[in-house]
Amino acid sequence: MKVFKFGGASINSIDRFKDTAQIIKSHAKDKLLLVVSAMGKTTNALEKVAGSFFEAKSEEALALFQQVKDQHRNTLKFLTVTHALKGENQLKDFFTEVEWLLYDKPVRNFDFYYDQVVCSGELMSTAILYHYLLELGVKIAWVDVRDIIRTDNNFRDAGVDWKFTGAAIQDKILPLFEQYDVVLTQGFIGATYENESTTLGREGSDYTAAIFANLMDAESVTIWKDVESVMNADPRKFDDAVNIYSLSYAEVIEMAYYGAQVIHPKTIKPLQNKNIPLYVKNFLDPTLQGTSITNKLARQLPPLIVVKENQALMQFKSKDFSFVEDKPIEQLHAIFDKVKLKPNLSQNTAISLLCSFDDRKEKIDQLAHLASELFDVEMERNLTLLTLRHYNVEIYQKLSTGKTVVLLQKTPETLQALMRENSLVQ
Repeated sequence: MKVFKFGGASINSIDRFKDTAQIIKSHAKDKLLLVVSAMGKTTNALEKVAGSFFEAKSEEALALFQQVKDQHRNTLKFLTVTHALKGENQLKDFFTEVEWLLYDKPVRNFDFYYDQVVCSGELMSTAILYHYLLELGVKIAWVDVRDIIRTDNNFRDAGVDWKFTGAAIQDKILPLFEQYDVVLTQGFIGATYENESTTLGREGSDYTAAIFANLMDAESVTIWKDVESVMNADPRKFDDAVNIYSLSYAEVIEMAYYGAQVIHPKTIKPLQNKNIPLYVKNFLDPTLQGTSITNKLARQLPPLIVVKENQALMQFKSKDFSFVEDKPIEQLHAIFDKVKLKPNLSQNTAISLLCSFDDRKEKIDQLAHLASELFDVEMERNLTLLTLRHYNVEIYQKLSTGKTVVLLQKTPETLQALMRENSLVQ
């Protein structure tokens, strides 16, 4: 049994749906568990819906959601004939689930509503793909992953209950393969014990695939993307990015930890624990080599470049100039846990702690407010965090030219520099 994960780019048009379906058909006899994301750009569109709703702009939210509905209805119409009506009815169920919420008024925090709205993207995309594959004669079952993956209520970054999820897979997923070649479900989402939808963090569909692979003892996981292989840098930002055809679990964990977007940070460990190989393949040309990720160490890797923009640097200074150690640090990290923010880079001085965070405004403002009760808090926004694995002086100088380095840390293998553009006026 194999696990295939398809991201939004693989189903962002009629032609992409058709290409993806052909890949699935050609491997169906291997017994496939499919994990599929929302159609390309749908998550961003649904984020706007959730934002408008939370700002009490109900009519705007409904209008934005209507655009999402129209896109999915039109896609289904072009792909199905005999299964068009059943597909439309399934989509209507998901439309109603969101609209029922949008006609109400927000009384809980934004992250809760974000998850209830955004989760519909995966449900809608997999409904379309399911009915299209039925049209093509594939023996396939559709499963709502919210009945399988149980999580806590840490909305937008939920933690998985592995024991419950494993039992659900044994009871509800594995028996399906006695009748079907393919089982199709959603990435990125789960549900609490109260049946409230949750998400596993952006790019969490990869993690979903790893969860299923681990708990089903899958032969392998293949992530289908629109790139030839894993690359040493984001090709959208670096024209000279190069392909990497072989990586170790350990190296990918390092890349993911520092923010590389190719593989989700939590994906690798469940696979490494059971030595399940991970392949990254190109859905536009499945004959290309792609990247294999295993226990085997890769040699002579090029510099690996990770750029995280929109960073906020916060400096927490002790109010009485006492050393920031032990109890003050413990108190500060307790606040981090409460706000659910994790520093991407941190550094101690004698009387202060500097931390760089992803600038999620609501959470950053909450953190600053809570921390100000114990510390003097200073903040700078609009920074960029550069991480270089296997760096050399030349690549660092090239990427830091024209910028002021605000914070720098390095080991023999890894360099991290928090930078501002010299043109920015402070």
